[in-house]
Amino acid sequence: MRHVLGVLGVLAAGVLLAVSATMNWRFGFSLGRTELDGEIYGAASAAADCLKALVPFFFFAAMRNKVWSQAAASALVWVVVTAYSMTSALGHAALNRYDSTGQRAQEAQAYQDLRTELKRAEEQAGWIPQHRPLAAVQAEIDGLKLQKHYQWSKECTNVRTTSQRSLCQQLTGLDAELASAVSGNAANDKISQLREKVAAAGSSTAMSEADPQAKVLTELASSFFPGITMENVQMAMTLFVALLLEIGSGFGMYVAFSQWRLYDRESPAAPKMVLAEANTAAAAVADPVLTPVAVETKRPRSGANDNRSIEIALEAPVAEVRAIEAQPAVQQAEPKITERVAAPVRRLAPETNTERFYKENVENREGSSVTATELYEDYCSWCDSKNKEPAALPSFAREFAELGVKKEKVAGRVRYIGIALKSDAVLEEVTNSTALRADAA
Repeated sequence: MRHVLGVLGVLAAGVLLAVSATMNWRFGFSLGRTELDGEIYGAASAAADCLKALVPFFFFAAMRNKVWSQAAASALVWVVVTAYSMTSALGHAALNRYDSTGQRAQEAQAYQDLRTELKRAEEQAGWIPQHRPLAAVQAEIDGLKLQKHYQWSKECTNVRTTSQRSLCQQLTGLDAELASAVSGNAANDKISQLREKVAAAGSSTAMSEADPQAKVLTELASSFFPGITMENVQMAMTLFVALLLEIGSGFGMYVAFSQWRLYDRESPAAPKMVLAEANTAAAAVADPVLTPVAVETKRPRSGANDNRSIEIALEAPVAEVRAIEAQPAVQQAEPKITERVAAPVRRLAPETNTERFYKENVENREGSSVTATELYEDYCSWCDSKNKEPAALPSFAREFAELGVKKEKVAGRVRYIGIALKSDAVLEEVTNSTALRADAA
């Protein structure tokens, strides 16, 4: 599960880093006077953004190793590259937000204009008098024009009789109805087109507000800050997006890799006793030989981001292990050959600092106990006297627990039972001797 979380965290941080590096590349590319200059600036900006994600590893490794110059240089580099990346992120976020807001504002305005025009067209269509369909009116007009009175009146230009006058008046009324039918058809066509446009705009991203998010946040924030405006909220949102990218891409990798505890060291396993096998020819006549041999264990080095290697010095050479003769289980008739086969001897695994501290500064004492804080402080003092780097408290506690010391929680404090610090014993002895001399005097 720990590895799954670590991989997911690295992937998420990698996405943020890729987005931030891309924004930096675009920002740097825009600074170039020519295309080649733009590519140079863009590559430098992307590299600086990637360095921003690596600097936390270097900084905390230098702090842990107490290399203050490297820590100061790492902090300075991080501040510079983060400030540069922040400017590009702000510019990119502001440009995209304002462009999208402006585009939505234009779409919203166009949508409102369409609705207004549709309403006006529907009102104008209501002003047109009632009329029959255009085809019906036109057919009646064509039928009247075929009558002889229409021909005798020379198409209603020379009306002489009552019948001709009645026919021409009827044609005039039909012409007015025909004009209303034409206007009605035109108004209906326009209304149909406007309704299609409104429906298309309504199904797209057109809204009543250009920036709905900023609108809602402004209304919520106005309850606590009455003078806040939508422009203030938009600026805050732009800054928040930039901070998300910079902090996520800058510290995301360092946080994700914490699942693998890069700075912890594992203590070596205890030496194991193995049986040393003699060669086949001598094993038939020689007594079985048991030889304690220390199995060589590899001690993992510190994290990849540690700048100093750990020096382990063995103060005393490891003595050779003598063979232990075993009593023969069955007496042989032939004379017993006492030849002994020497098994290969390996050196013991190097002790950890915790084991050496336990041997040199801790003694077993019945009825005594030491708090975890006192034990760790004495361990740090011992490391300073030996010019060694002390392990972190969790690592020291884990390694010390592997030594088999009993641990209990007494009055809210962790105490190690049955041990005492030699430094405390020496101090107590000096105090008692001083008190005795004072009494004697």
